[in-house]
Amino acid sequence: MSAKYTAKARPGFMLGAAFRYDTRMTGNTRTLIATCAFVLAPGVTSGDTGFAGTPVQPPAAILDVEALGAPAPDLVTALPAGYALPFRETRSVAVEFDWYVRHPDYLDRVFKRGRPYLPHIVASLRERGMPLELALLPIVESAFDPFAYSHGQAAGIWQFIPATGRHFGLDQNWWYDGRRDVLESTRAALDYLQRLHRMFDGDWLLAIAAYNSGEGNVRRAVRRAGAGSTFWELRLPRETEAYVPRLLALARLVAAPQDFGISLPYVADQPYFAVVETGSQIDLALAAEMAEIGTDELYRLNPGFNRWATPPDGPHRLLVPLANADLLHSGLAGLPADRRVRWHRYRIREGDTLSQIAAAHDITIGALREANGLRGSAIRAGRHLMIPTASAGQDAYRLSADSRLARKTAARADTLHYTVHAGDSLWEIARRHDVSTRQLAKWNGMAPRDTLRVGRRLVIHGAAGAGQADSAGMPSTQRRISYTVRRGDSLAKISSKFRVSVAQLRRWNSKVAGQEYLYPGQRLVMYIDVRRQSGG
Repeated sequence: MSAKYTAKARPGFMLGAAFRYDTRMTGNTRTLIATCAFVLAPGVTSGDTGFAGTPVQPPAAILDVEALGAPAPDLVTALPAGYALPFRETRSVAVEFDWYVRHPDYLDRVFKRGRPYLPHIVASLRERGMPLELALLPIVESAFDPFAYSHGQAAGIWQFIPATGRHFGLDQNWWYDGRRDVLESTRAALDYLQRLHRMFDGDWLLAIAAYNSGEGNVRRAVRRAGAGSTFWELRLPRETEAYVPRLLALARLVAAPQDFGISLPYVADQPYFAVVETGSQIDLALAAEMAEIGTDELYRLNPGFNRWATPPDGPHRLLVPLANADLLHSGLAGLPADRRVRWHRYRIREGDTLSQIAAAHDITIGALREANGLRGSAIRAGRHLMIPTASAGQDAYRLSADSRLARKTAARADTLHYTVHAGDSLWEIARRHDVSTRQLAKWNGMAPRDTLRVGRRLVIHGAAGAGQADSAGMPSTQRRISYTVRRGDSLAKISSKFRVSVAQLRRWNSKVAGQEYLYPGQRLVMYIDVRRQSGG
């Protein structure tokens, strides 16, 4: 540090007995304070710093304060240096590019939302030698929403469906969904993309297309188009034909946003979070308190955790902002494992069942068994069960799966509640109440193909009969539905599925009356009796 800088700095320092050294400070902060103390007066010696408690030794090398304040390089600006995807100017790319240019607010939102995740994704891509355009894929997939859930049951920033997630080692249970885990889903997504890259002989565009629509679809399209065909010659699902151009358009815009009057948010090219090993299950509100961050921030960094605590069987680790990692480390070191989760001692009553107790305390039967060392479901009145419970109220866990679902299903003036019965399906309930299956699923935090649990209460907004306390689900008679023909469908198969006759299908759909075969994408109209669809 120059004498000129020291002279300017000295009058502004007010270090005295009131400023105590704190072992929780980061290394840079400690060095900065030591440097400040060292330059307070010429010839200062050890012990003359003015700190209460243990004196701070003069630093071995004076810290460059000016360098300390310099921001890290901009990660977004650095991305194009690692681009490797073949770019082609096509109409489809131009359409997607124009959309991004017309929506700078959207770009601002998604890059700010991606700030905690982008540094890790880019570092992982660099380590594997993969194209850095792939760091932008979560924008196309989920807009960097860690809690994104699609009508196709895809979850997380990389939008894994359940089966693919399990195939790549992403656990999914009551406590935890690895598809939303930032570390695990990124690992799985890059594993999957690399596998697809090898499968399609090093063609990244085909690999990306397969990531969206499935490897089977792309393989069939390649066979139809002929060996050696590129993405641009293939006939693929409409969504996939837009998916790859969307990524290429976004990458192009990121390479030169200023040319189009767009300013993208700054993202530091340095780690945003640290991984802290917890060693055991821990209440997330307690962990957030120790790390001195809000529970919402902790959930956004650890969106894989569904409940108020980490899973009993792990993963036993938490991501926290880099600057808060030491705080959590220190807090965990002084907290015994038996105090990391609060337990409720429940006395079993006559007539109790394990399933009833689990439902009443919002826990799974499996978790209850595990917590109490039970092999089966037999319990005895008068004995006790230990039940893990949250240490804080529901407001402290606003981003847990239960809290997010509660907000999504909040009642409105036009809301009807429906209790699911044996034999019900989401499709049947939706038609019965004149709403779409996708709407009903969205209102209840589900995907259309999710399994319905008997006894679950669904909310139905804007339904006929809204305002009643509950609907027993009395069926109406007929409903007009529109059906899109799928690969392998025939009139006989469709008539059997919806319990109508082939003659009725031909009468209702004059366009197919004379056809020998149906074609995928054709739309059929049917008038069905909803009572017959459930076997009544």
